[in-house]
Amino acid sequence: MTDKLHVAMLSYHTCPLATLGGKDTGGMNVYVKELTCRLGRMNVHADVYTRSQDEHIPQVVHDLGYGNRVVHIPAGPEVPLPKAQLAEYIPDFVDGILKFTAKKEISYDLIHSHYWMSGIAARDLKAAWDVPVVHMFHTLGLMKNRIAGEGEYEGDYRIDGEREVLDIADLVVAATPAELAQLQWLYEINADHLTVVPPGVDTCHFYPIPKDEAKNYIGAKEQNCMILFVGRIEPLKGIDTLIRAVALMHDQGFLNTYEVCLSIIGGDADVSEELMSAEMTRLMNLCSELGIDEYVNFMGKRSQEKLPYFYSAANVVVVPSHYESFGMVALEAMACGTPVIASQVGGLAYLIQDGETGYHIPNQDPQALSEKLMLLLSDPDLRRDMSLKAAMYARDYSWSNIANQIIEAYKRVLCPKKGGKIYTHEIGM
Repeated sequence: MTDKLHVAMLSYHTCPLATLGGKDTGGMNVYVKELTCRLGRMNVHADVYTRSQDEHIPQVVHDLGYGNRVVHIPAGPEVPLPKAQLAEYIPDFVDGILKFTAKKEISYDLIHSHYWMSGIAARDLKAAWDVPVVHMFHTLGLMKNRIAGEGEYEGDYRIDGEREVLDIADLVVAATPAELAQLQWLYEINADHLTVVPPGVDTCHFYPIPKDEAKNYIGAKEQNCMILFVGRIEPLKGIDTLIRAVALMHDQGFLNTYEVCLSIIGGDADVSEELMSAEMTRLMNLCSELGIDEYVNFMGKRSQEKLPYFYSAANVVVVPSHYESFGMVALEAMACGTPVIASQVGGLAYLIQDGETGYHIPNQDPQALSEKLMLLLSDPDLRRDMSLKAAMYARDYSWSNIANQIIEAYKRVLCPKKGGKIYTHEIGM
């Protein structure tokens, strides 16, 4: 079989081209964008369908290369909406995709859906097209509810939706063995329908930049020790734990001795108080209450193109999340040769090599975090050793390796339909 493989990639609630650090933009955006770009280089055609959130953006955007494209489908108001409200427009999204593909006379060999709402859309498209579905959840509602605080619980609509997706998916891709175990344990899924493929990192984009050059680029003082957080500004990310750890370091006089600053990338930091998110307001107030305002810089969103400079400029990246299915930020930081201190939860427990590429800490433990930060920031030789090991370790997660594993997952669901003859010539297998 020499036909090119055609994939319908579904990313309903968030566009892979969106600027990172917003309320619903993060690792999944990067994953969908980078995987689609890499698949294009391997002669796999993929169209990414996402809900239009801005009527002024062209419907079809060719920013992914190799003929792969992002298609913005109107579904409900073309503005950002809360996830709970988004679910009601999934039928409109499906209808829009069907109209687009009919007009363009496009057909696909399989559907690759991301997050549960895209999985619901995949259910209806599978029925219309009679093609298999490969699905990735990226986060699991039942896992989030196990650690959620008041007001953060996922509703039954999501849990029920996830179970519906599991009923129709031909294969579910988990990011780590931990996520695979969670699917088996919490959702009672047979292992025959599961496989593990970790996310990747673009090692041509994320690589160690000399620290003086990186600091000069972002305008940081060369003598400063920078602690960096990158991610969405939401309670699940545990940023308050990091702020409290920095306050403990301040109480011991460490911040002034080593000229430490904490930079937080994500969210909208420069908007009025009325427009600022509740979590951003809470975190800024916490810094004031703890007397560390002058040591903390809320930087707002930054583009993926500039992140390597921030990672390389940092002495350490902290990922204090209460739950992460994988931890893309940690992988990107390590690829830039920066040690990572992370909560020992979910995928982070597998990704960080404790004592080698960084440290694990107990979840929500500011004291343990402050101790590891002071240990690492006060020992240049330790940082240098961890930096070399981190960059070397991240190479195993290059997107070329990961895309090959995803294609193997595609083969797994397509082989029964293709008699085992699965596009071996065209995709370089």
